[in-house]
Amino acid sequence: MLNVEEIDVYYGNIKALKGVSLNVNEGEIVTLIGANGAGKSTLLKTLSGLLKPKKGEIEYNNKSIAGKPAQAIVKAGISHVPEGRRVFANMTVEENLELGAYLRKDSKGIREDFEKVFELFPRLFERKKQLSGTLSGGEQQMLAMGRALMAKPKLLLLDEPSMGLAPLLVKTIFNIIEEINRDGTTILLVEQNAHMALSIATRAYVIETGSVITSGTAENLQASEEIRQAYLGGV
Repeated sequence: MLNVEEIDVYYGNIKALKGVSLNVNEGEIVTLIGANGAGKSTLLKTLSGLLKPKKGEIEYNNKSIAGKPAQAIVKAGISHVPEGRRVFANMTVEENLELGAYLRKDSKGIREDFEKVFELFPRLFERKKQLSGTLSGGEQQMLAMGRALMAKPKLLLLDEPSMGLAPLLVKTIFNIIEEINRDGTTILLVEQNAHMALSIATRAYVIETGSVITSGTAENLQASEEIRQAYLGGV
């Protein structure tokens, strides 16, 4: 579904991604793990069109999307839930969700997807008329995910969905990620909580200082002594 070949990405003169290659097959949950500043969020921003690669190729369903504008990438079927949620604080929950569907014309389908989002996140239904800025961190994360789902993506890019959340809420969010995947959405997940990420992923890539240093099945990486020491607290 997604094929990334040897991409380089810069912030000014600083090379943030160095020859990164990876692939995501339809139906998978693939996770990227690595320390803060390793380039994980940069990669997601590049895939969603917020940054442009200087070199390399990105193909989605066998078509090049490298350097395409973000709205074209959303239209192609890729949605991005950014780090820090980025909900529109002065708009209601309902208005945020409506914005997620801004490229769609199928009003019946949009109404059906509203229902689906409210089924996945009942708390959003309870707060649909509430300003998003007044929601808790967990509720804002649910809203950011719901808004992305309103674009009806085939591939969902999730950036640090558990950041700043209480352990019980983290478990809830990860259960919902698995449910979204079971419903047919492929997921590329960036997550600081490597334990949780590897527990639900099919495969994983480890990124260090802008380069992929290793990859494999989630099970094999969990069993690797080196990965355990570096990212799983040695357990």
